Amino acid sequence: MAGMTLEDLSEKMSKIDFGMLSTRTEGGALASRPMSNNGDVAYRGDSFFFTYEAARTVADIERDAKVGLSFTGPVGLLGGPPLFIAVEGQAELIRDKARYAEHWTKDLDHWFEQGVGTPDLVMIRVHADRIHYWNGSDEGEVPL
Repeated sequence: MAGMTLEDLSEKMSKIDFGMLSTRTEGGALASRPMSNNGDVAYRGDSFFFTYEAARTVADIERDAKVGLSFTGPVGLLGGPPLFIAVEGQAELIRDKARYAEHWTKDLDHWFEQGVGTPDLVMIRVHADRIHYWNGSDEGEVPL
């Protein structure tokens, strides 16, 4: 097994648009929901997502910032088997429109019609603590 680097992982993740963000609810259950990586594909250990202030995701993160992300790439991604990625990290809620613009893409206008000026918009930054991957017979942890 050859070890995958963060650069290798970034290249592969550039082909994956949606992942699952998991948080812990007030009652202690796990809650997962699909989130788009917004085309933010120069992956260096941080993932960025957008949601509304009233979303349960925000309340969950305010209580417990430890979150999980999972991504699945299709069979044949860059000529190989399916890619599975699990990220453990710390979430940060960002309420700064100037920072939104750094990670905004036109596709987000579908969900947030007023762009970065959408009322009650919140950006979630997840900073990876650990990243595991499975890619056919190759599996491992990416050093951060």
